[in-house]
Amino acid sequence: MARGELPDYPWDLMAPFRERAAVHPDGVVDLSIGSPVDPTPALVREALANATDAHAYPQTTGTDELRGAIIDWFARRRGVTGLTAANVLPTVGSKELVALLPFLLGLGEGDVVVHPRAAYPSYEMGAVLVGATAMASDDPAEWPAATKLVWLNSPGNPDGRVLTIDELRAARDRALELDAIIVGDECYAELGWEGEWADAPVPSLLDPRVVGDSRRNTIVAYSLSKQSNMAGYRTAFIAGCRTVIGRITTVRKHAGLMLPQPLQAAMIAALRDDEHVAEQKERYRARRELLKPALEAAGFRVDRSEAGLYLWATEGRDAWDSIGRLADLGIVAGPGHFYGVHHPEHVRLSLTATDERISAAAERLRAAAAA
Repeated sequence: MARGELPDYPWDLMAPFRERAAVHPDGVVDLSIGSPVDPTPALVREALANATDAHAYPQTTGTDELRGAIIDWFARRRGVTGLTAANVLPTVGSKELVALLPFLLGLGEGDVVVHPRAAYPSYEMGAVLVGATAMASDDPAEWPAATKLVWLNSPGNPDGRVLTIDELRAARDRALELDAIIVGDECYAELGWEGEWADAPVPSLLDPRVVGDSRRNTIVAYSLSKQSNMAGYRTAFIAGCRTVIGRITTVRKHAGLMLPQPLQAAMIAALRDDEHVAEQKERYRARRELLKPALEAAGFRVDRSEAGLYLWATEGRDAWDSIGRLADLGIVAGPGHFYGVHHPEHVRLSLTATDERISAAAERLRAAAAA
């Protein structure tokens, strides 16, 4: 694909399936998009309201108070210590960061951007926008010499895969060998469900067991959209190698990319409170415990999905056939085709629907299984 040439927006292909689902007598259950439906915590909204006297331009780097809250959060929630203000940076949501990072790093034609085989499309789009080459690979041994940027996503979207400390270390070692920058997209890190992740934190790429005593060429991205129902606030941040953070900061200063002051105050409130995060996780747990067994009863196998906001499921046939079957039940899901070419028989179902709609989906799936 030529530089700047973009493909058609894939979700437009879902229009006929949404129309099929909409005629269900009990209404549609849209599980296709991971957009939170639960209220933003009151403490966050209050912090936003109290900071609306924002007469001065905000700093690209964020306030000292915000950077301190990010540093404290990494130490408390992710086991990452020793960060300083030079190691962290707020961003205007995480999607713009993912899509713009190759540009911010000065990548272009001849450079390779590696991303997971099952992947959020913005990793590839970031490469396309600068004329670089996107490569889907989960095997560090496959990464070519021209690799300049590596994206990891753990827990993964769409597949809910969690990378272990050993897997993170192997990926980072290979990236350093190639002198590439490696980025861990960890936006679902608070949402572990199965196996060891049910009781232990999902590991970070910045974990000392991964990076040792050097964060060189290594950064992590995190978003408050999922843990705090702040998708509409566009509040995220990165942390890690101060040299990489410094370059990104300089380019963002020139481009005028800065987080509005009231939103910085909202971020601080969210980062300092763990109780609302635990409450939201329990909401998602309850929805997952309804939806997953109903899917399995209806003939789907749920793969991976040990963490994150989605169930990654297959009937062993083309995803479009499964999307059609679900649409006839009034359920809208996302086809695996949208997340790369390697999973054409999977569909993604989100837990971000109300309790009532998740219950409705589960009832329909169980009824279909019994028919």
